[in-house]
Amino acid sequence: MGIELASAARVAPLEKAVPVVTTYCSHSSLQIFHGARAEGLGTLGIAVGKPPRYYEAFPLARPDRFLSLGALADLGEHAADLRREGAVVVPTGSFVEYMGPERFDALDVPIFGNRKVMAWESDREKEREWLERAGVPMPRKYADLSAVDGPVIIKYYGAKGGKGFYLAKKREELDQFQPTGPYVIQEYVVGTRYYVHMFYSPLSQDGYRVRHGSIELLGMDRRDEANIDELYKLGAQEGLRRAGIRPTFVVTGNVPVVLRESLLPQVLDIGARIVDTSVDLFGGMVGPFCVEGIVTEDLSFKVFEISTRIVAGTNLFVSGSSYSDYVAPQLSTGRRIALEIQRARSEGRLREVLS
Repeated sequence: MGIELASAARVAPLEKAVPVVTTYCSHSSLQIFHGARAEGLGTLGIAVGKPPRYYEAFPLARPDRFLSLGALADLGEHAADLRREGAVVVPTGSFVEYMGPERFDALDVPIFGNRKVMAWESDREKEREWLERAGVPMPRKYADLSAVDGPVIIKYYGAKGGKGFYLAKKREELDQFQPTGPYVIQEYVVGTRYYVHMFYSPLSQDGYRVRHGSIELLGMDRRDEANIDELYKLGAQEGLRRAGIRPTFVVTGNVPVVLRESLLPQVLDIGARIVDTSVDLFGGMVGPFCVEGIVTEDLSFKVFEISTRIVAGTNLFVSGSSYSDYVAPQLSTGRRIALEIQRARSEGRLREVLS
């Protein structure tokens, strides 16, 4: 028996009409719309102001229609119309961040995945509790600035694309840190970063089994960050500061990578633990998620964060990746979302993938 997320009333219109995949015009919307169209679903783009012109350059990823708003916070006023049209909202990082987790959670429109997961992802204390319960290897956490005794990275809550992250090699360098919101202090682990794109289906009985369903590994990337990167992160920041440049971690792009194959069992086990524990904590996550970690020189994978939605790094793999090709040809995460919605609808199980 699978998990049930959505109420019968919320999914009833979708059982009779073709679902309309709906998301904010940003982040990974091209991929989401492209995947939905490939599977015969309707598409609707949510825009603030006029519909963005850049969609004209990509006809296979242009939504069928746009909903133009004065502000993203106004989306809730259109909930009844969206439900009648069979909208299924797909969350993305910018969508949730700009609308706000509370407003997004209160949106009375079917959402792909379990909306309860947002409270656990947007609060770094709750996120760490989740990962610790799952027995996932993690960097050390410091209770406060005075406890720091080595290199650390300070992160704000929510999906901010790296904006505002602060790096310090030692305690004295923290004197310049001026917080602008809730944050967490984490050990800076020296190693190689990997962002692992996974998908959990409560409907699938094939593949890497977890609880009621299975997980799939769809891709992997690294991230280019604005003015500080990799081996130079601990040493180059002094030079940047002397030049009047404040080191930042704002993500500007993504690079595809392939993990050493002997590490795949470790990564898949971590993904399974995360999903398994999510069922116990809040009824389970559904759909795409990203395990964000560092591989150390002793080949240990330490998880510093998870994103419980589609991430921008999946945009590298619109025609498939070195991993998704082993699952199905030309399988993007956007298309995988559409396939899950279609399957759930055909099997009368929409309540298990929507909330």
